[in-house]
Amino acid sequence: MVSEQADLRVENARVVTPSGTVDGGVAARDGKILRVGTEPNLPDAERTIDAEGNFLIPGFVDPHVHWGLSRYEYDYHEGLEHDFETETRGAVHGGVTTVVNFLLQPDPYTPDMDFFRRAGEQNSYIDFAYHAIIHKDDHFDEIRDLADEGIRSFKIFFNWYKYAAPELGIEHSDAGRVYDLLSKVSDINNGVVMFHAENEDLAQKRREELQAEGRNDLRAWSESAPNICEAMQIEQIAQLTEFTDSRSYIVHMSTGEGVDICERYQEQGVNVHAETLPAFLCHTKDDEELGTWGKISPPLRGEDSRQRLWEGLRNGAVDYMGTDHCPHKIEYKEKDTGKHGDIWDAIPGDNNGIEYFLPVMMSEGVNENRISMERLVEICAENNAKRWGLYPRKGALAEGSDADMVIVDLDKSQVVDDDFYHTMEPRYSTFHGEELTGLPTHTIVGGEVVVEDDELQVDKGGRDYLPRHENGVPRE
Repeated sequence: MVSEQADLRVENARVVTPSGTVDGGVAARDGKILRVGTEPNLPDAERTIDAEGNFLIPGFVDPHVHWGLSRYEYDYHEGLEHDFETETRGAVHGGVTTVVNFLLQPDPYTPDMDFFRRAGEQNSYIDFAYHAIIHKDDHFDEIRDLADEGIRSFKIFFNWYKYAAPELGIEHSDAGRVYDLLSKVSDINNGVVMFHAENEDLAQKRREELQAEGRNDLRAWSESAPNICEAMQIEQIAQLTEFTDSRSYIVHMSTGEGVDICERYQEQGVNVHAETLPAFLCHTKDDEELGTWGKISPPLRGEDSRQRLWEGLRNGAVDYMGTDHCPHKIEYKEKDTGKHGDIWDAIPGDNNGIEYFLPVMMSEGVNENRISMERLVEICAENNAKRWGLYPRKGALAEGSDADMVIVDLDKSQVVDDDFYHTMEPRYSTFHGEELTGLPTHTIVGGEVVVEDDELQVDKGGRDYLPRHENGVPRE
């Protein structure tokens, strides 16, 4: 037995590390991982947790959430503070221990950076970073300043929101603006441009045709933005990325065609990569019983795309996952028309996904033999951390990394019902009513047990903003 003293020791676990899975455990001290290995090589600790033979994995990193956008109840800054508390409370119950939130406001971002840091530090249960959505001319002018503040990822809506912009205040970008942003970001070390990739010119025409036919069903929503809408934009993004020698990331990719395009350009050495969402891996446009709860943007696709996305995750064409979590209460999601109400008016989005992210991927991925535990951890922890400059502080069970860990029992089950969530009481999702098998028993953040047997153990706040500089986030 080694002589070092730890604060926390997790033993009798199947530990998933970057180099493979080992039987043993992890010891942590002062919020960092002190030792990983077999039990005789772990130090004694003030507290020991018996993992009972379950998997011990790094906490998931969710790189795609939208806090503060419930414009029906709060202004943006007030909503951001509110959502950091409620939604990260759900995150720790679900095994997500780091989050990257999208900033979205019409005003410049850099003057508000002190507030953005404070909003998370005082209200979050987990460490956090930021992306910035670039949709106003002033935003383009502050790219370098944002990089100096530790924000090196910039989202743009390529030809999307052309028709919704007056209502939402979110401007789309044509190929010229995309070229401008890619060019600016190509000069920023580890800078990335993120894309909502859909062609709304075609989608608008299809909406008009379907509404003229009197269609008001979930399948009509999918048909209003067919696969080609996404494929057209990803093809252009890849070409523009190659032309500018920049780096691109497709958010919430939904189509098999998208996988094929990304794979083709990756083989040519173009730095274009993509994430997908749990809903696209588990649901299709034929799941009509979902009603307005199944209205996602981009929409649910067919079975061929669902299977191709799983294949892309396994073979590396799709290397990342997120949730696109944007919390709204059910009355706002449905626009008071009910689950099977007006599909055109309902708010798009598979809300509240951060809490079911890990359980869905364990239940539908690992337990259904669609993906190995090691590959899943690589995608949802290690790769997500590397892409956004958070590795090795986040995303790995390795000496010196933050002690963000989750014990997962692959036999533990729960139905996604009204009592499942610990977020803003959503009472809906695309997984509502389904039983998920493969859930956390303990979530540990910074060496502190924050959830044990479904019970929250800590208060909000005291977490860190993660600025991503030229060489990534400081390890501290």
